[in-house]
Amino acid sequence: MPRFEPQQLHTLTEINLMDMYDSLGLAGLQRGRALLSALFRWPARRFAEQVLTYDALVGERGLPFGAEWILKQYLRALYVAGREHVPASGPVLVLSNHPGMADTVALFVAIGRPDLRVVALERPFLQTLKNTSQQLIYVPEDADKRAGVARAVVKQLQAGRAVLTFPGGNIEPDPAVLPGAAQALENWSDSVSLFARLAPETQVLPAIVSGVLHPKPQRHWLTRWHKAQKDKEKMAAMLQILWRGYQGVTVRVALGKPTLARELAATGKPHLTVVRAARELIEHPPVQWQLVTEGLR
Repeated sequence: MPRFEPQQLHTLTEINLMDMYDSLGLAGLQRGRALLSALFRWPARRFAEQVLTYDALVGERGLPFGAEWILKQYLRALYVAGREHVPASGPVLVLSNHPGMADTVALFVAIGRPDLRVVALERPFLQTLKNTSQQLIYVPEDADKRAGVARAVVKQLQAGRAVLTFPGGNIEPDPAVLPGAAQALENWSDSVSLFARLAPETQVLPAIVSGVLHPKPQRHWLTRWHKAQKDKEKMAAMLQILWRGYQGVTVRVALGKPTLARELAATGKPHLTVVRAARELIEHPPVQWQLVTEGLR
């Protein structure tokens, strides 16, 4: 297995611990923190080791290879429909829903392009991953500093690369587990209109990821204990990472047919066209699926 720096492991372990405290609603806790640290340090370190191994593999073998490795540690299987819709070369823009958990790495494998660039929120967790970070287009936390993101995406498309973006901007319902997935598409940003105008030779296609969430953590008493939906999502995600019995999920990635960006722009409603195609993938899922990788048994 590839090696990583001890300082990286320490840093990511501490970030994971803070995320775990936050999931429990105990981020501000002072008294009793030593006990919490003793309870959670081992799983936090184990998760950090796996993620850093993934990142080292990205550096050695590319993004799809590293993503497939880590999927095997947490998933039962990954099925993909529409892989033939992704051009092997040339500019392509993939717009996907964002149910969280393993959705991004599942998309890395499904898209299969080593040159993939990914639009992602600036997070300490991701910034620790030095190889993966080289393929990320970071969206700053400060909204006033985000003007350069669109330019960076257009630059990558004009250079003939593939770009993955999540127009919803937030975690969305998993179509296989939670209600409201199709309705959430209405919140997608209209960024595709800009990209279609500035990179007209780009192939644009929607993607829908489902099955990344295990249903049991969604009903766990610790999850129900939280009132805000965002806090419930954090708790369920933490339980799924911590408990092996919650990790054997079967994930599906449906890739829609591509449309040339200039043809999308000619419709006058590129945003609505893409949202309509994504909704179709949710409401009428593909019939034929390809087993791409298997993991947990």
